[in-house]
Amino acid sequence: MLMKKTGGPRRPHSLSTRILSAPAASALTGHTVDRRAFLRTSGLAAGALAASSALTGAMVRKAEAAAPAAPAGAPVKQVKSVCTHCSVGCTVVAEVQNGAWIGQEPGFDSPINLGAHCAKGASVREHAHGNRRLRYPMKLVNGQWVRMSWDEAITEVGDRLLKIRETSGPDSVFWLGSAKHSNEQAYLFRKFAALWGTNNVDHQARICHSTTVAGVANVWGYGAMTNSYNDIQKSKAIFFIGSNAAEAHPVSMLHVLKGKEVNNAPLIVADPRFTRTAAHADEYIRFRPGTDVPLVWGILWHIFQNGWEDKDYIARRVYGMDEVRAEVAKWTPEEVERVTGVPGTQLARVARTLASHKPGTLVWCMGGTQHHIGNNNTRAYCILQLALGNVGMAGGGTNIFRGHDNVQGATDFGVTSDSLPGYYGLAEGAWKHWARVWDLPYDYILSRFGSKELMERTGIPVSRWYDGVLEAQGNMDQPNPVKGMVFWGHAPNSQVRLPDMKKAMEALDTLVVVDPYPTVTAILHDRKDGVYLLPAATQFETYGSATASNRSVQWRDKIMEPLFESKPDHTIMYLFAKKFGFAAEMVKNMKVNGDEPLIEDITREWNRGMWSVGYTGQSPERMKLHMQHQDTFDKTTLRANGGPCDGDFYGLPWPCWGTPEMKHPGTANLYDPSLPVAQGGGAFRARFGVERNGVTLLAENSYPVGSEIKDGYPEVTMAMLQKLGWDKDLTEAEMAVISKIGGDKIGAVSWTTDLSGGIQRVAIAHGLNPPGNAKARCVAWNFPDPVPVHREPLYTPRRDLVADYPTYKDTKAWRLPTLYKSIQDRDVSKEYPIILTSGRLVEYEGGGDETRSNPWLAELQQDMFVEINPFDAHNLGIRDGGMVWVEGAEKGRVKVKAMLTERVGRGVAFMPFHFGGFYQGEDRRSKYPKDGDPIVLGESANTATTYGYDSVTQMQETKTTLCRISVA
Repeated sequence: MLMKKTGGPRRPHSLSTRILSAPAASALTGHTVDRRAFLRTSGLAAGALAASSALTGAMVRKAEAAAPAAPAGAPVKQVKSVCTHCSVGCTVVAEVQNGAWIGQEPGFDSPINLGAHCAKGASVREHAHGNRRLRYPMKLVNGQWVRMSWDEAITEVGDRLLKIRETSGPDSVFWLGSAKHSNEQAYLFRKFAALWGTNNVDHQARICHSTTVAGVANVWGYGAMTNSYNDIQKSKAIFFIGSNAAEAHPVSMLHVLKGKEVNNAPLIVADPRFTRTAAHADEYIRFRPGTDVPLVWGILWHIFQNGWEDKDYIARRVYGMDEVRAEVAKWTPEEVERVTGVPGTQLARVARTLASHKPGTLVWCMGGTQHHIGNNNTRAYCILQLALGNVGMAGGGTNIFRGHDNVQGATDFGVTSDSLPGYYGLAEGAWKHWARVWDLPYDYILSRFGSKELMERTGIPVSRWYDGVLEAQGNMDQPNPVKGMVFWGHAPNSQVRLPDMKKAMEALDTLVVVDPYPTVTAILHDRKDGVYLLPAATQFETYGSATASNRSVQWRDKIMEPLFESKPDHTIMYLFAKKFGFAAEMVKNMKVNGDEPLIEDITREWNRGMWSVGYTGQSPERMKLHMQHQDTFDKTTLRANGGPCDGDFYGLPWPCWGTPEMKHPGTANLYDPSLPVAQGGGAFRARFGVERNGVTLLAENSYPVGSEIKDGYPEVTMAMLQKLGWDKDLTEAEMAVISKIGGDKIGAVSWTTDLSGGIQRVAIAHGLNPPGNAKARCVAWNFPDPVPVHREPLYTPRRDLVADYPTYKDTKAWRLPTLYKSIQDRDVSKEYPIILTSGRLVEYEGGGDETRSNPWLAELQQDMFVEINPFDAHNLGIRDGGMVWVEGAEKGRVKVKAMLTERVGRGVAFMPFHFGGFYQGEDRRSKYPKDGDPIVLGESANTATTYGYDSVTQMQETKTTLCRISVA
């Protein structure tokens, strides 16, 4: 059982354990438990739990009592890894004795976490050693979990999936990958899906930052965080919108608060909810959920009215700002207040603050992305920064905090239904590029797909996979519905419309879970068979690289061998590839040790192909050297000061151009022309052409320091080198590669397709930015809304605004019908009057299965809850701590505790999304495998959330729907 902080008992758990808080432990041991002692104690939690059956609820053993059996004087070695929770990238230093992980410390030398951990990081050893992990393969037989061997599991699952492929085609199996995979595993997973023959492959980024990637990439070239956490120390103003970093990314606040203190930088937080981040703010803006664009345009209205925009910057580096001016002019202070609820006087003050404190940074997270106009939101944020001239410099930029530890890397490596690794897309040229990298015939890869058309067609996104099961076949742009679903390191309760997902799970032929823990996938449905649980190793039981939110690529070393019968993800991929008959092709140029492809060989393969984003310079050797010498990197600039990494930026943040031998230092701040490209400088990418409507899209009188072209220029190609006479700088070996790729069209070979790296090397030698030197664009003419506009949420209480700001017409996208107007036309606001939004807690992460299985974290937050404003609660007869029903506008409902708080405004309710194990009031603990149930269960918020998808990326809309709340 868990013991509440008040001492009250919890319902019994099968393992009958009790966990005491740190203060209780210190009282019994007679001395204070400081942070370091807590880390050591939490590191021995598994041993303490194993002995706890001999203890009463009021006893606790000292940490040393659980020390592993080892010969006296056995050496303790330190192994560096990276925390597997959020994207900050904190170093974890594990203490290992005789192969056992006996303790941990934070990385004091890490320039990212500076010796700090949040609660999750401090207890991360329990993630690997947790006694609720999957121990061996299992399948559901007549509603009971039955143990299997790995050979049986691979054979049986493989036969079922092959049968689906044979009868319904390769697109009828959905391969759902993971932001928890290393870069190498993510890369191999996308290659695996390609060789299976489908683009029905995706991962968590679809439902957290796909609107960031698409929106930001369509403004200035790359859809990623422009600067770094550390760089916020140089900001003169810090603007958070839709980001609660203090809970979602706690260690990042080290850098935020330093910037606030050292620079006296005003911290502005815009959020519908008064969060822990807002508690640090100099200015807090409470606005109605789903009105980000009006809020930003309201700020920009004051900037334009007063002439505070950076006119010179706009003239040199920005296209289309006049079209933005025309839209912003509509958003007078009166109209902004009518739509958002924010007084014009406050936004005038915010605008003045931002304009007078430069450079300033803008931070957002899922509060801004998870909307059906999420791409409009992210582009509006970027345009505000462009108007202020805040992009492409230290202390500025858009700092987009990603969620999972490797969601940035998994996105970069193409675990998405619309691209191959490196954002190359799915066109024939992209497939031919990767065929060259993989050393496979293009025609062989083509033969694996149902057709060339399907090979080049965007797949079903994970946000809609259950519609891929349930939708009528005639309404889909693929031959047959999804019949096999593989959840590989992904929690289903992080997605909306769980009642529909439950139906889809029950309609599948085969459902497979590959994960260190049995996720909610194991228990949401009411199936009796056809479900398989395969135990994956954690990232602490393998090794490889992971990309933090700031694009730094860090190398993890293996801390321990896989526990129980778990296997590393890339080993499981190889075993399935052998079963499916394409293992030889998948690992053609990789060494395989037994059944485990060599990680370093996978790294070197992606080094050979990822030219488009500059993942070519980070060799295993360079990444390992950075981890070994973390102490040599400046804690603000991230540049090494002396030592073997001298001049490099920590983690070689992409783009790290050219081959590893070029020794490019990486790029700490994107688009910064104040540095030579060879030293990490750059410019906006020229990916949208050179001219539109008679206006140049290339930069004017702006270029990186040292450039031999003193103006804008397009992306670098062989034809461009030939025209400039620089092709003579290519080596004979480079020319041979380029000639083989280009044939009689050698001029078309570009910086993204030249496998020799010669084009990049020569361009940089002449001071050029390989992706070109263009203007950022404020008008994305390829999007439904070229200039970002406000559209009312699909479920809105403001029916008076629907006519003025309607949503889109119903359409078809990503192989499926997508509804907009038909949903917004349904007025349910009287029946469901409260806006429902969701977010993170500091104690738990993602779907929460692993963190709710961690006793150190489970004690901290034992109940799922809903935050309700006291005004609303009192009108409904709801008491603080009482049980309530929260019912969404599509009838899904959850039974949770009520928390009465002014953190949410009147008419708004908030729920965290980390809980699972209950379903519409039913406790489903008994459906987990024996001893595989998380310590803490609760209703999933997304049982009550509703339909709604971004017009460009199919991002789910979780931040604004409608609900009603009643006493349970």
